[in-house]
Amino acid sequence: MAKQGKRTRTARDLVAGKANLSVEEAVALIKQSATAKFDETVELAMNLGVDPRHADQMVRGVVTLPNGTGKTVRVAVFARGAKADEATEAGADIVGAEDLMETIQSGKIEFDRCIATPDMMPLVGRLGKILGPRNLMPNPKVGTVTMDVKQAVANAKGGEVQFKVEKAGIIHAGIGKASFDPEKLAQNVRAFVEAVTRAKPAGAKGTYLKKVSLSSTMGPGVSVDLASATAN
Repeated sequence: MAKQGKRTRTARDLVAGKANLSVEEAVALIKQSATAKFDETVELAMNLGVDPRHADQMVRGVVTLPNGTGKTVRVAVFARGAKADEATEAGADIVGAEDLMETIQSGKIEFDRCIATPDMMPLVGRLGKILGPRNLMPNPKVGTVTMDVKQAVANAKGGEVQFKVEKAGIIHAGIGKASFDPEKLAQNVRAFVEAVTRAKPAGAKGTYLKKVSLSSTMGPGVSVDLASATAN
């Protein structure tokens, strides 16, 4: 067994025996255990009672966190003409068409969100095998295939988080930074949980929300009381 460092041991001792805490208690504990030399991301994980292998149990959506994520999001936009100009003016980091497609095909992917106007989707569709596995493929269901590129870029830059359930029924996302005020982190937690709750698919049977946990990038996780996580 690998030897744990002092920082890791201290963090694990801090959360030992503590479970099903209120959102506020969990946030306070995660902030206390986030002692790395950088501003750690606070990550939320949700265990859902769905089997995403079935189309009617897929959970996917988007939420704008009230206090942002604290992360700088690099945005690429597939657009031409006036819409390309609109994307640039809105603050998109990369804007293009065939030239952007060639850049991505060469393996150079320097963005965190990809937006496209509807007319560009035949071109973007060629990149499915590259963008799909990275969860970067534009999709109208989450607002990244749109003519309103200005708003889409603003949303991406302003704290919008996309979520999609994984094969094991898990959803996870960064919902802020350890340096955030506890109240702001708690608000983000509840906003994210509410969005996933609203996205409950028609095919979900039994218990939908099974478990919610919080952790920091380098720290241990702690489970959150479901009633507290879903409280308004």
